[in-house]
Amino acid sequence: MTASPSLVERILARDVRAIARAISKIENDTPDANEILKALFGQTGRGLAIGITGAPGAGKSTLVDKLALHYRALGKLVGIIAVDPSSPFSGGAILGDRIRMQTLANDPNVFIRSMATRGNLGGLARATVDAVAVLDAAGYDRILIETVGVGQDEVDIVKAADVSVVVLVPGMGDDIQAMKAGIMEIGDIFVINKAEREGVERAERELNALLEMSERSDGWKPPIVRTVATQNRGIAEFTAAIESYGSFRQQHTASLVRRASVAENRLVELLREKLLRRALNEALAPGQLQELADSVASRKRDPYSIVEEISGRIQIK
Repeated sequence: MTASPSLVERILARDVRAIARAISKIENDTPDANEILKALFGQTGRGLAIGITGAPGAGKSTLVDKLALHYRALGKLVGIIAVDPSSPFSGGAILGDRIRMQTLANDPNVFIRSMATRGNLGGLARATVDAVAVLDAAGYDRILIETVGVGQDEVDIVKAADVSVVVLVPGMGDDIQAMKAGIMEIGDIFVINKAEREGVERAERELNALLEMSERSDGWKPPIVRTVATQNRGIAEFTAAIESYGSFRQQHTASLVRRASVAENRLVELLREKLLRRALNEALAPGQLQELADSVASRKRDPYSIVEEISGRIQIK
């Protein structure tokens, strides 16, 4: 199956409806989703994808809102992908299209999309990264990805972004949580939001101490930026830090190694998905996976033998 030329052309012309339709196809894993991505790939690599993660309540949504407004004031085209938890009833994103961003929603040069897992085979990280590719090909200069927390999916998403931002707040022990979650390893920029709160000095000292314990292979020293997003304080400095790292990664060979590593992980992920789909579709009858799971749960069979059996059916050794 080939992608609809008209749809691809409309995406490249930044037709909002075509972009939304393509992202829906990616989320729903339709048969032509990959063909669309193949056709668009040659037009990607021009925008800057900025992944923003951090603990719930850190003020990420407000930061994204202010950052987008700042970029719009600079004349940039902005795409926003807000990763939301799935509704247990509809499967859609609970927060919809981010009602809080009403000012941005009325701007024709800002595209906002919420995404949810919906239990898709490829997972949240894959769908989000592919949606970023669509916005990149469509000509959006800055693509902001806001994740819902600091889980593995979120870490994977931020790893795939050009610039990874970790948002912390004073007085919540986020420094320790970040270290445990491995966030320290992926942050290119650290933002201490709600910096008007007591304990901001201590939070910055502890964060600096953690950063000094590890040295990056590319030589970049992640800056720490203080912001009070609700008051628009520190947003200019935050933007400057993003642009500084964006320029740095283009000029240093070491950043190519990171991009190659991201690309390698992407290939492995896509291959894993393809093989898993094949195993589920070709080697198992409808309802058989549940039956096998029940047999493992009741200790009638072991999972290792079952996997070997399924692999044998599709000739994977």
